[in-house]
Amino acid sequence: MIRLEKRPSPSRLWTLTTPILAVIATMIVGGIMFWAMGKDPFETIRTIFWDPLFDETFGPYSRPQLLVKAGPLILIAIGLSLGFRAGIWNIGAEGQYIMGAIVGAGVGLAFYPTESVFLFPAMVIAGAFGGWAWAMIPGVLKVKFGTNEILVSLMLVYVAESILASMAQGLLRNPEGMGFPGSRNFARDFPAASNLEVISGTGMHWGVVAAFIAVIFGYVLLSRHMLGFQVRLTGEAPRAARFSGVKPTRLILFCLGTSGALAGMAGLFEVSGPAGQISIDFGSGYGFTAIIVAFLGRLHPVGILLAGLLMALTYIGGELAQLMLGLPAAAIQLFQGMLLFFLLAMDILSNYRIRLTKKGAV
Repeated sequence: MIRLEKRPSPSRLWTLTTPILAVIATMIVGGIMFWAMGKDPFETIRTIFWDPLFDETFGPYSRPQLLVKAGPLILIAIGLSLGFRAGIWNIGAEGQYIMGAIVGAGVGLAFYPTESVFLFPAMVIAGAFGGWAWAMIPGVLKVKFGTNEILVSLMLVYVAESILASMAQGLLRNPEGMGFPGSRNFARDFPAASNLEVISGTGMHWGVVAAFIAVIFGYVLLSRHMLGFQVRLTGEAPRAARFSGVKPTRLILFCLGTSGALAGMAGLFEVSGPAGQISIDFGSGYGFTAIIVAFLGRLHPVGILLAGLLMALTYIGGELAQLMLGLPAAAIQLFQGMLLFFLLAMDILSNYRIRLTKKGAV
C-alpha cells in the first residue's frame, strides 16, 4: 500500500524540484492532448518552446515579445506573492490591472494633446493609485467586517470589466473614432502619453524596467527588511506572528495595497504601450495568469522572474502554434493551466514522504 507520511518540515530539495517536474509533466500530458487533437505532439511542443527563441524565421520578432509579455506577469506576480506568503489571498489582480489602466489612461487623455514630459510619470502614479484603491475595497472589508478577500476581490473583477466596457463606449471613447468603442491610440495619437521602448527593437519598455525593479524590491524586502520577515512569519506561523507583535490589520492592508498598486501599474504600462488604447476587450487575463507565475516561481522574486519569462514563452509559442498548426486558443489556455495543476499536485512531495507498506500494517 502507498501511504503518505508528513515531513517534519517542507523538503527544500522537492520545493526547488517540483516546478521543473511540473513543467515536464505539462509537456508530456499536453503532448498527449495535442496528439488526441490530431497534431504532432513533438512539433507542437517545439513550436511553443523552441521556435519563438531559436527559429531564424520567427525568432527576430518573437524574442522582443518575450519581454513585452513577461513584464506585466512579473510585475503583478511580485505583488501577489507578498500577500500569498502572508496567507492573504488577492485573487482579483485582473480587476486591479483593469482599473489601473482606466485611471492612468483617463489622466493622460484628460490632458490631450499636451506634450509635457511630466504627463507619463503622472499616468504611472495614477495607474498605481487606481489599482491600489480597487484592492483596498477587499482590504478594508476584511479588516472592518471580516469578509473573505478571495470572494470579494474575485467578484470585483467582473465589476471592473463592466466599468471598462462603459468607459470604452462612453467617457473615454475617442471623439474622432466615428462612434466605434475605444479610446484614442496612445502611440499613434498621443506620443507624450505613450509607453515607448527604452531600447529600440528589444521590447524593453518602461513596464519591463518596472518589473525588474519590483523583483529587486521584492528580494530586498523579503530577505533584508523587518517587514519582509513579518510577512514570512505570518504565513508560516500565524500564532508566533501575533505573539511577536505583528499587527495583522496593517499587514493585510499593506499586502493588498502593494499588490493592487503593482497590478495597476502593469495595466497602465500595457494600455499606453502594447495594447495602445482602452478597449472593451482590454482585459487580457494577465491578473489570473500571474497567480500561476507566482506559484510556479515559488513566491520568490527570482523564481517569479524566471517563471514569468517561461509563461510569456507559452503565450508567444501558443500564438505561433495557433497560426502555424491551427490549434484553438482554448487548447493553449488549457496547456497553460496544466502548469498550475501539476505544480499544486506535486507540491505534496514537498510536505509528505511516500511510504510503501504491507497491507494491514500499522
